[in-house]
Amino acid sequence: MHLYNAWLPPPVAEETKKEGEAFSRVVSSMLSSYKPDDPDSVYATIKWISVLDVFVKAKSDVALEDVTAVVEIGLELFGVSQDKLYAQVRWGNILVRVLNKYRKKLSLKIQWRPLYDTLVHTHFSRSTGPEGWRLRQRHFETVTSLVRSCRRFFPAGSAYEIWSEFSSLTENPWHNSSFEGSGFVRLFLPTNLENQDFYTNDWVRKTMELWESLPNCQFWNSQWAAVIARVIKNYDFVDWEGFLPVLFTRYLNMFEVPVANGNGSYPFPVEVPRNTRFLFSNRTMTPTKAIAKSIVYLLKPGSSTEKHLEKLVDLLEQYYHPSNGGRWTYSLERFLLYLVITFQKRLQHEQLNKDNDIYAHLFLGRPERTAFVKILLKLIDRGQYSKNENLSETVAAATSILSYVEPSLVLPFLTSRFHLALETMTATHQLKTAVMSVAFTGRSLFLTSLSASAKELHLVGDSNTFMDLLMISLSNALLGMDANDPPKTLATMQLIGSIFSNISTLDDSMVDSSFMPMIQMSEWLDEFLCRLFSLLQHLEPSSVVSEGLHSAATSGTFLVEDGPYYYCMLEILLGRLSKSLYTQALKKIAKFVRTNILPGAIAEVGLLCCACVHSNPEEAVSALVDPMLSAVISSLKGTPATGFGGRGVLETSVSSKAKPTLSPALETSIDCQLKILSVAINYGGPVLLHYKDQFLEAIASAFESPSWKVNGAGDHLLRSLIGSLVLYYPVDQYRCILWHPDARELEEWIGTKDYGNEDPSIAPKWHVPNDAEVQCANELLYLHLQSALDDLLRICRDRIHSDPGNEKEHLKVTLLRIDSSLQGVLSCLPDFSPASRNGIVNDPSYIPSLIAGATGATVGSSELREKAAEIVHSACKYLLEEKSDDSILLVLIVRIIDALINYGSLEFDEWSNHRQAWKLESSAIIEPPINFIVSSHSKGKKRPRWALIDKAYMHNTWRTSQSTYHLFRTSGSFSPSEHAIVLMNDLLNLCLHSYETVRGLAGKSLLKMIKRWPSMISKCVLSLTENLKNPTAPECAVLGSCAVLSTQTVLKHLTTDPKTFSSFLLGILSSSHHESLKTQKAINELFVKYNIYFSGLSRSIFIPSGSEVGGSDFSDLVSQIGSMSFESSGLHWRYNLMANRILLLLAMASRNDPTFSKILSETTGHFLKSLKSQLPQTRMLSISALNTLLNESPYKLSAANQGGRPEDLHTNVKSSLEGALSEIFQEEGFFHETLNSLSHVHIITDSDGSSRGNHGNSSFQSLADKSITRFYFDFSSSWPRTPSWISLVGVDSFYSSFARIFKRLVQECGMPILLALKSPLEDFANSKERSKQCVAAEAFAGVLHSDVDGVLGAWDSWMMGQLQSIILGQSVESIPEWSACIRYAVTGKGKYGTNVPLLRQQILDCLITPLLPTATTTVVAKRYTFLSAALIEICPQKMPVTELEIHNKLLNELLADMCHSSAQVREAIGINLSILCSNIRLHSSFSHEEADHGSDNPNKTETWVAFLTERASEMVTSIQNTSQTDNMETAAHCSAENDTLNGDIQDDVKWMETLFHFIVSTLKSGRSSCLVDVIVRFIYPVIALQETSNKDLSTLVKAAFELLKWRVFWEPHLQRVVEVILSSSTDSNWRTRSTTLTYLRTFMYRHTYILSKAEKQKIWRTVENLLRDNQVEVREHAAAVLAGLMKGGDEDLACDFRERALADASAMQQTRKQQRNLRRGQSISSIHGAVLALTASVLSVPYDMPSWLPEHVTLLARFAAEPSPIKSTVTKAVAEFRRTHADTWNFQKDSFTEEQLEVLADTSSSSSYFA
Repeated sequence: MHLYNAWLPPPVAEETKKEGEAFSRVVSSMLSSYKPDDPDSVYATIKWISVLDVFVKAKSDVALEDVTAVVEIGLELFGVSQDKLYAQVRWGNILVRVLNKYRKKLSLKIQWRPLYDTLVHTHFSRSTGPEGWRLRQRHFETVTSLVRSCRRFFPAGSAYEIWSEFSSLTENPWHNSSFEGSGFVRLFLPTNLENQDFYTNDWVRKTMELWESLPNCQFWNSQWAAVIARVIKNYDFVDWEGFLPVLFTRYLNMFEVPVANGNGSYPFPVEVPRNTRFLFSNRTMTPTKAIAKSIVYLLKPGSSTEKHLEKLVDLLEQYYHPSNGGRWTYSLERFLLYLVITFQKRLQHEQLNKDNDIYAHLFLGRPERTAFVKILLKLIDRGQYSKNENLSETVAAATSILSYVEPSLVLPFLTSRFHLALETMTATHQLKTAVMSVAFTGRSLFLTSLSASAKELHLVGDSNTFMDLLMISLSNALLGMDANDPPKTLATMQLIGSIFSNISTLDDSMVDSSFMPMIQMSEWLDEFLCRLFSLLQHLEPSSVVSEGLHSAATSGTFLVEDGPYYYCMLEILLGRLSKSLYTQALKKIAKFVRTNILPGAIAEVGLLCCACVHSNPEEAVSALVDPMLSAVISSLKGTPATGFGGRGVLETSVSSKAKPTLSPALETSIDCQLKILSVAINYGGPVLLHYKDQFLEAIASAFESPSWKVNGAGDHLLRSLIGSLVLYYPVDQYRCILWHPDARELEEWIGTKDYGNEDPSIAPKWHVPNDAEVQCANELLYLHLQSALDDLLRICRDRIHSDPGNEKEHLKVTLLRIDSSLQGVLSCLPDFSPASRNGIVNDPSYIPSLIAGATGATVGSSELREKAAEIVHSACKYLLEEKSDDSILLVLIVRIIDALINYGSLEFDEWSNHRQAWKLESSAIIEPPINFIVSSHSKGKKRPRWALIDKAYMHNTWRTSQSTYHLFRTSGSFSPSEHAIVLMNDLLNLCLHSYETVRGLAGKSLLKMIKRWPSMISKCVLSLTENLKNPTAPECAVLGSCAVLSTQTVLKHLTTDPKTFSSFLLGILSSSHHESLKTQKAINELFVKYNIYFSGLSRSIFIPSGSEVGGSDFSDLVSQIGSMSFESSGLHWRYNLMANRILLLLAMASRNDPTFSKILSETTGHFLKSLKSQLPQTRMLSISALNTLLNESPYKLSAANQGGRPEDLHTNVKSSLEGALSEIFQEEGFFHETLNSLSHVHIITDSDGSSRGNHGNSSFQSLADKSITRFYFDFSSSWPRTPSWISLVGVDSFYSSFARIFKRLVQECGMPILLALKSPLEDFANSKERSKQCVAAEAFAGVLHSDVDGVLGAWDSWMMGQLQSIILGQSVESIPEWSACIRYAVTGKGKYGTNVPLLRQQILDCLITPLLPTATTTVVAKRYTFLSAALIEICPQKMPVTELEIHNKLLNELLADMCHSSAQVREAIGINLSILCSNIRLHSSFSHEEADHGSDNPNKTETWVAFLTERASEMVTSIQNTSQTDNMETAAHCSAENDTLNGDIQDDVKWMETLFHFIVSTLKSGRSSCLVDVIVRFIYPVIALQETSNKDLSTLVKAAFELLKWRVFWEPHLQRVVEVILSSSTDSNWRTRSTTLTYLRTFMYRHTYILSKAEKQKIWRTVENLLRDNQVEVREHAAAVLAGLMKGGDEDLACDFRERALADASAMQQTRKQQRNLRRGQSISSIHGAVLALTASVLSVPYDMPSWLPEHVTLLARFAAEPSPIKSTVTKAVAEFRRTHADTWNFQKDSFTEEQLEVLADTSSSSSYFA
């Protein structure tokens, strides 16, 4: 049995034993409700899902065979409900929950293919169903979660099938299908034991190559990182050692951080289509979880992972520093967190399995653990005082976990950091974090100091230092309580709670032992209470206390609102005090409460008293409650009484003129005391019976007071008193009864997973009410419920009041008494007995039970509830007639009705609002499962006993709310009691009330009721939809109806109930007569909600019971709605739109039913006509509709038919829609009108030259309209299917959905459409208006891509001419649309775009035809743009010979034209080159295995590479020379021959520009992985031409340089890059040398793992040489680069350099001393070089103080007397050193000698003007 169930109150715990049997009953009922021959019986099983869910959440003990039965039937139902998304969502979710919970116990085999088919059918096919997008979204999330849960059950061989299915999708990395492929691989690939044979070193190598094929794309990285991480974790036999450098290079470069002042994110990440990102949910963040998982599981004894991780941490640690925060902080914080969590999980697994695992030799030993912790401490050190709250909290939690793994490292570190925070009081946020860190590690500090086994660990230093730390923090904690600094105060309270949760008892005798030697507990307690009282006196309430009904007892200040630490700390402290100390504390608290009235801290003082009472009820009640009670009674004695309290005789005849009142001070004081009392007695229990009469007196007097405030306080008191007497709650919860076996002073903590039932002594003690308490509670109910009900009846029936003011007051108090009785008694008052449907009244005990749960002992009877229901019903009627304008009375009546009919809902509210629940997750009270301090390892986290009791208490509350909730939902034989139905009708009236608050509360209550009794939904819907239809209904009735109708409970019900369905739809459509803005907004929102949650229709809607023949009711409904959808119907456009939308939903929902094919064709015709509607929104909707409805394509040629033309082609079956459609489009001028009206949708703004947004409708549609018209996400049928990165090819103003309609129309109806379209198309294509050209482009694209029979003939007759005229047209602004048109027309067919469209070859031939030499540059640029648009869409790995020839032909043309005079043309040529070359390369990589066309490919390839390389190196030289001469010459000296020379140079510059366009385009597009060897050849030009006299060229080069910095080069290209860098660092031009250094910084960072040691040494030497460069800028730059390199983790190289720098500088210092007298010496540059070498060393450690630093910095300071630029270098460096070490200088200066400090002081003092 689960711990929480074993610890339930004894009466409930006994009941739980029957739950296994109940579960079996539920499972068999559920199985019997499903009939395999009736697919709609799936809906009958849905009601059982929430019941199954309750058993799972209740942690019941159920039989495994029942669980297996649930999983098997669930998977079967999931499979058969292919078109019932809602059923799949519900079954999917419960399956996920059950599979995850029982995953280790179940033995199943689940096939992967059905799950994949479901995904594809619903989300990746073009014919998406009518379901709303919110439902689709939930469906996708469910299916993906289900796949993840089922993966472990995939049988052997699945991995191979899945890999072969999806890896082919990733062959073309520049097509969107590769993103889908990677997403599917990540989702499906199993890494279970059965499939381990699939994963070999060879597979890993292939995967790494595949990963490399798409650089700079976080989505792609995330998918592969996740796959690799799972393989690393699950398979120890793969040899990862060889892959480590590559893996770590990837991991390092996935963190987008600013390297060397660069940009912190990829300049051009590869764009992933929106729907793919949405489906494979991926925030475009670094996949930190996968990286951390991989690294932790790669750690093995003897592996080099540790070294690699250390280097990674060295490089990333600087970004954790508080002064280095940015966008990257979030991913770095997650990285640290996941590293620690995964490390903990791994250790836990290893410790529990160390004896019986074949791979035990790979487990981590002490040396590996120590090394890992040491590495992480660097990050913890940097991030501890981060300004980012998440990071500092993560660091504290990480410290806590690691302190149990390696206390000898973590605790001394923590101690020093805490002392540091105390010393540097300047940064106050540091203290809060330091206190939090101690709170989180309190337990490990105690265990290390006190446990015997920890002494053997030989910790660094004396373990007393840790005890001292705890004592110092405890004494400092007192200072931390400050009303003006909430965060620090709460952290302090958390600390006190944490420390005392560990100690078994708090007593003064602790001083004698070694335990807590410094603190005298009684003195500390006195001081603590003084500070606490002072804090309470200075608190300011956070909000104005509301005067209304809802002023809860606890509307507190930050102590209550911002976290549970205050109350928690008090409970623990008072629960652990020894008897004498408790008495001491109680005296002080009693005195404080007696002498202070604090209206601003009622809740806080109340909780203080409550904690005292909970700890020791007898003493606390007499010391605190008794005096307060007497004070209240005596204060109320003398005050005027109204007699409404239920005991006095009412003087109703006397109408007092002057209303008696209380003075404000007295009122506040009584209110305050009553409320404190009400909080204090929560856990009083039987002790309160001694004061029964005083309580009754106080409550009655409070209700009789004329002050409403005091009445409200009386309500709180009555509620608390009843609760305290009858409810179950734990007592003695905080007393320690388990002592730690290793240290008696500490409490032993408990884990739920390690708990066995064998030890009942540690179970909690519950307050189980005794007879006297039950009797007292019954008495209270009699006084304040029964007699109040009688009073209520008298007021309403006998009208006993003549004065309406008095009547209102009396009603208020009477209703308040009833309400507070019901709120206090919760579900202890038995529920109504349900009525039996078939008239046979069964004994209530016959009703089968589900789960056990009770909130307390039973009081009262169900008759009392029934009596209350009758009287409240009549009172409600009376109020609505007489007092319908009094909101307080109505709100009270709604709350009373809610408490009466929604049995158990009050407990549910309490459970969901439980403020204390989240304190249990604080790291301060969690002991992780691995604990190396005392070497105890458990199966799960351990917590203090009090925390687990709290969880068990909440578990009981939740069980109570659920125990009867589902009983009657599943059984059709019960209906609600008539009392409940009467009250439901009252709620139906109240939820239409004119006051919004009343409406809202009544609506919520009604919803809870109908959720519990689904049989009542129909009645509510029918009555509420009448309000929509009724023209005289007031605004409030419409708003109230919409609020209830728009809930998911109601919308789900519409799926299966024909009557409510038609009533709902017609109600919405007939509501246009409600004209106010509010009602229209509400109706609109209701309609939109219906759309996004629409879940299809069940068969019962089409064929209502009673009619055997195909549903005439449904057809009537459709025709009724159809008549509203015509524009002539005179309805407002929005209603017309809604009717159209519903028509579409109905047509789609019924399209699988053959009886309704007529409806489908009529609807399609209707939407085709609507394309030329006057209303823009209707046009938009028609487009969505046609995209969905046009599904058949009888005229489309199949792939097999495209070659030959078989004769029998024309015998194709006609489309079912063709007849209806052809009639419409053959009308005169139909397409002219349609194209014209569609052109109005294209709103082209002047500012950006293209329309934006979805269908461009953002400019004229409001949000509400947009959500109606935007039908669904165009899931994966979205276009374009390749990433868009070319700025010249716009797809913003080209709507592919328009093109798709024309394509579908042509495919449905064949050639007649083409003929009808021909002339309108030509007119529009030649129009001057851009919007008309847009539409023409879309229609033309659809026709070209249609592949129908006869399209080739049409191409020859008119389409080719049309395309040529478009190419030769002079207009510029519509180039984006026409290029998108061509891109659409050549897009590959099939789901993954590999089939060639019919006309692609013809279109390419038309484009490849050379232009006449007279063509203008506009036309040339246009043709090249069109070409690039077409070439992107070609699938390189499947290119036929003809396309390859076109590629080669075009390549030659482009290479010859690289010096074109127009910049625009040059850019287009560069882009085309990058596409052509990458396509050819990818093709050859696939075809070089085949011999046929591959033989001459390499030669061709090499020719263009060689040509570009040679030309580039010549041009660079000539351009550089020109730049230098340009700088030297002046314009006056130009001679005639220079002009021709200049012409050549100009050509060179143009050629280079084109080359740089090629480089930029290759790097931007993600195609660079095919062309790495080519890019490597152009690194020198990019470095060398940064600064030239030609501005355009320089800008381009800089863009290329930025992109190049992010590119990682792998072997074999890496050596080439190193050679280029080394040679350009000795270039004659100093700017080139400087740029090389800039590049070097990022280059070294990105390649640090894959560069060989020799290469690194060469680079270091090169940079060192540049320290002595003759150009001062280069020297300084080299120093900055060296400082960066030294941070980069190559410690041996750095160390070597530092020693040489120190030796050189010392030697130079000596020789300078000797030479100073002789006035001659080394050159300035060599001295400056030596100084800069020192500077680099000093600046490489900005925040630390390693042992070598003092000597270096002092030596540096000695050069301050040298001439400039040396002097300025020294002063700057010393100033920077001072700045970065300022925070910690107080103790860091101890590392320096006196003499060194003097030298530093001399340098940093400001130099005098006269010196």
